[in-house]
Amino acid sequence: MVESILNFLESTGIYRLFANNPDWWQTAVMFLISGVLVYLAVVRGYEPLLLLPIAIGMLLTNLPGAELFHSEFFMTAGDIDYGAVLHDGGLIDLLYLGVKLGIYPCLIFIGIGAMTDFTPLIANPKTLLIGAGAQFGVFVAFSVALISGVFSPQEAAAIGIIGGADGPTAILVTKALAPHLLGAIAIAAYSYMALIPMIQPPFMRLFTTQKERAIRMTTLRKVSTVEKVCFPVLVTLIVWLIVPDAVTLIGCLMFGNLLNVSGVTDRLSKTAQNELINIVTIFLGISVGATATAENFLRGETLLIIVCGLAAFCVSTCGGLITAKIMCFITGGKINPLIGSAGVSAVPMAARVSQKVGQETDPTNYLLMHAMGPNVAGVIGSAIAAGVFLSWAF
Repeated sequence: MVESILNFLESTGIYRLFANNPDWWQTAVMFLISGVLVYLAVVRGYEPLLLLPIAIGMLLTNLPGAELFHSEFFMTAGDIDYGAVLHDGGLIDLLYLGVKLGIYPCLIFIGIGAMTDFTPLIANPKTLLIGAGAQFGVFVAFSVALISGVFSPQEAAAIGIIGGADGPTAILVTKALAPHLLGAIAIAAYSYMALIPMIQPPFMRLFTTQKERAIRMTTLRKVSTVEKVCFPVLVTLIVWLIVPDAVTLIGCLMFGNLLNVSGVTDRLSKTAQNELINIVTIFLGISVGATATAENFLRGETLLIIVCGLAAFCVSTCGGLITAKIMCFITGGKINPLIGSAGVSAVPMAARVSQKVGQETDPTNYLLMHAMGPNVAGVIGSAIAAGVFLSWAF
């Protein structure tokens, strides 16, 4: 009887947390970080659809004795032993296969494509340049991380892609180039995306004058159905000709958009926009959060990743603003530079911030649809930047 009671006590979470575990405080810190993410998602409403699953995944993977995720199955130099994963793996091990095989980011891009309206970009293709300019931070952060000497070229590329402000893209690049950094990079990427309303406005006011912020842009022309249908096909082909490694993401994005604009696949479009993307988001968030184990996350490199990620995001915002400011000068004041901040691919939050800051100067000025042009261009730009990194032979 006594032996049975002792065996039970030794199987409890409290015993496993403190007994023969000098690093129990690290587990406690991870619990605290998970709690902060839950607070940001639930109370503050910052990217709750992703931060909440990530927080729960982080909590579950750091529960001593739960054995839901085994990083040793995936963070190896050689090939994954899928037999061991299927036989000995926990629930999150099985879900993580969707990340490791690159399935979840692509499925999410199908859903994003189905929800994205490329009409503003088609009507004003010049805004594609703004989306390109907003990718400047990606390569600046990559260079800084590489020059620091702390990170390898693969790790630097994974860190740099945070500047694209596109979570699925960051996850796809990181799982391919630096899977051991997945937890830190995913949390940094989605946290900064959630904080766009706080991060961007100071830079928007710094790089623009009150006169520029008050510029009214002309109404966008009407886009035909033929243009809407041809656009995703042409973009896929053009990207394939230039950066074939980016076709994985761009192809899925444009396929989702084609489901929406074709007018004959409404059921598939609605499924991609709702059931598909919601289910995959749950699986992606939990499995990515599970990679943030105490031994992988609580390192000096994690703090440096967060700093570099913030720098990448800020530089990308400034790059978009500067590009829009130059275009404003070239066009004789026909482009409001505020839409440049929307060049990062956080759709549609960045475009809404452009609208909000613009209305601080002129409450009757509506920039949202104009800002959506560079915003969706940023989605394309970040995917191309990811393809560039994946194509480099490090």
